[in-house]
Amino acid sequence: MLKWNSDVWGKLTGPYGYADNVPVLLQQLLQEYSQEVFDELFQEYLYHQNTIYTASYAAMPYLAQLACSTSDAEVRKELFINCGIIEASRDGRDEAPFPASWAELAEDAGNSVCTELYREYVDAIGKLRTLTKEVFAYTAQHTIDEIEKRYILIADAAYRGSYSPANMLMTFTNGDEYVAVCPACKEDVFIWPNEDHAEILQAYEHDPVFNTDQESHLIVPAASFADEEISGLAERVAAIGEQTLAGHLRYLAGETVCPSCREKMSVWPSLLRTFTM
Repeated sequence: MLKWNSDVWGKLTGPYGYADNVPVLLQQLLQEYSQEVFDELFQEYLYHQNTIYTASYAAMPYLAQLACSTSDAEVRKELFINCGIIEASRDGRDEAPFPASWAELAEDAGNSVCTELYREYVDAIGKLRTLTKEVFAYTAQHTIDEIEKRYILIADAAYRGSYSPANMLMTFTNGDEYVAVCPACKEDVFIWPNEDHAEILQAYEHDPVFNTDQESHLIVPAASFADEEISGLAERVAAIGEQTLAGHLRYLAGETVCPSCREKMSVWPSLLRTFTM
């Protein structure tokens, strides 16, 4: 991990410029966790509009250390979720020794520094992944709202390298709408709950918010989860009791006809199409 007095901190960037204040905030968190301090760190230096920065990578080993060492299960859950958001936003195509986008940092700080930063980030993600069972158990035993449960699923998927499902869930966090892309005609397919039976999903040609009188199209729910990825997600949904997604998954794994071209389409791969890296 970068030493607190390393001049590399001053070369790292965040959403609003350089991130030389990051080590100060990290030290405060390690001394005594404060949600206010963490929110400042996360929102001002580590994450903005689905984008992460070199400061995000450098901070991750310290956040993983805190998540693994804290005796406060609520703090552990909070760190698990937010670090998972960072990992979900990382380009899954990044390869060692460090991301190609770090060329400017490598020129300024050196290749060896960048290589070590990236290696420590990957190691930190591995440590956070080991907390999944603990966070799931805590979630199942406590009253936690559906949206926060979905973020736990997002983090879990990201830690496992399932970036497309993680980003799909992060885009449609509320679970009250989804947008797929027809593989035949490439038009958007709007997936919305039935007005009277929210557990039933239907397909529409246009956004139902602005087109209230259009025809709905039946989605035939899957009888079982043949796809390994969605099957694993279903198990995790059940483990933490995320009721909304549990009710929708068979429809998301089902089939419909494209409202635009009338070609038969499988919903799940069409839903992930936009999020495939």
